Amino acid sequence: MNVLVTLSLIFLLATLFPYLFYVLLYLLIQPNPPSLNTPKSLPSVSIVLPTFNESSIIEKKLNDLFSLDYPLDKLELVVIDSSTDDTPAIISSFFRDIKTIQLTLIQESERRGLAVALNEAYSAATHDIVIKTDCDSLLDPSCLKKAVSHFSDETVGAVTGTNAEVIGGSKVESGYRNVQSYIQLLESHFDSTFIFHGPFSAFRKNCIVPVTEDSLADDTELALNIRKQNFKALFDPNIKFKEAAHSAFWKRRLQKDRRAVGLVKVLLQNKNLLYNYGLYGSFVLPFNWWFLILSPWFVLLSLLSAIMAIFSFSPPMAVMALLIFLTTMWLGQKDSLGPLQIFYSLFDTQVSLLRSHLLLLSKKNTDGMWDVDSNLREMMQ
Repeated sequence: MNVLVTLSLIFLLATLFPYLFYVLLYLLIQPNPPSLNTPKSLPSVSIVLPTFNESSIIEKKLNDLFSLDYPLDKLELVVIDSSTDDTPAIISSFFRDIKTIQLTLIQESERRGLAVALNEAYSAATHDIVIKTDCDSLLDPSCLKKAVSHFSDETVGAVTGTNAEVIGGSKVESGYRNVQSYIQLLESHFDSTFIFHGPFSAFRKNCIVPVTEDSLADDTELALNIRKQNFKALFDPNIKFKEAAHSAFWKRRLQKDRRAVGLVKVLLQNKNLLYNYGLYGSFVLPFNWWFLILSPWFVLLSLLSAIMAIFSFSPPMAVMALLIFLTTMWLGQKDSLGPLQIFYSLFDTQVSLLRSHLLLLSKKNTDGMWDVDSNLREMMQ
């Protein structure tokens, strides 16, 4: 039993090590957000918006874009649409009497996947700065001005922001995102951040290269490709957006697990970057490998070792421990763990990562198709 307990503790510490290391480093350095250099003249910007059967929320998203604190005559909206509903008709009707924002509506004859659609939309964008956003998100009015300010620095090639509010009130998602924000700010302090966020990502147009057609983490993959060109990919917590998310365990799997698959694939496809590209390859990427590749297995091994240790001592106690664990998980998905909710948020993330590993190992279909989550669309409404 002592050996199993020791193993369980070792695997648990191995899981927590990168988080604890980042927390201590953050407290020691206390990094500030990247400095803003507001340009004398605001540049023209292309906004890329992929759509698929968004008729219930597309008008709300368009109104959101028109609410941005930015000269509308300097904006171009590139919509790439593969809908089978009346989404394109709603968009065309919305813009019928609007002359300020230039609209480019690309209608695909068939659905080819998000990454393929985005590659085409990025090519169609005409301005030097390209913003990508999603329909199931809302942007802070100031985010565009703050994002373009970073491009006054010629070494910056990409910028992303933070999920300031979870639409639907999921404490599971907000807890994880809060931890992630600290990690990403520290990464940007040293070099560049790894993870980019679909609700708002900004790119220098001449740095954009096509992402792989089956990508499920197109924003992160594009940011990584930009870093490979020796441009920085920054995280700014002052650039804020809202995104819909679930708390319920099984409902979260559709959204969260496929994101995890995408991130893991990006790391595996770019393992040659490890220990190259300065601190990005020697600090940022190794720790993301630990977070995303190693930690899920450490969590599994820690749980199995703990269960075996308790069972070897007393089978009834093992059953009771399992019931306590399942009850804790149930309370966690109900956002009812109080100050312990953050630990459930991290555990839920590790579950998604472990499931993503199993999906990749089983070689099940992980193409670039995203299913529409009707529950999230209802939250947006």
